[in-house]
Amino acid sequence: MKGYELAKKIAELALDKKGENIKIIDATSHKLHFDYFVLITGVVDQHLSALSEHIRKELSRMGVKPIGYEGQSNTKWVLLDYFDVIVHIFDPSSRGIYKLEELWPDVKIETVED
Repeated sequence: MKGYELAKKIAELALDKKGENIKIIDATSHKLHFDYFVLITGVVDQHLSALSEHIRKELSRMGVKPIGYEGQSNTKWVLLDYFDVIVHIFDPSSRGIYKLEELWPDVKIETVED
């Protein structure tokens, strides 16, 4: 599983744990080392941890493991790197500061909701 299919699965897993303001950003037109960002907001530190653990555990059961993981000690922003898909899980204030949705004004952004 890779690319959009993986991004969509990650978004669905985030919904399982009540992730908020979930966006899939299609960066394929920018020729970067990844194709998609998945942005997720968690309410509090424990929520960010629960979201990241749920995503990692469920994808691992499917044979998909991250090549990188940052933010275990910093629970304001967790990053999971699945090579084609980079997952950012933010607390609300950090998401507002970094505004990753605004990096490329010409990309397609999909909102994922229940």
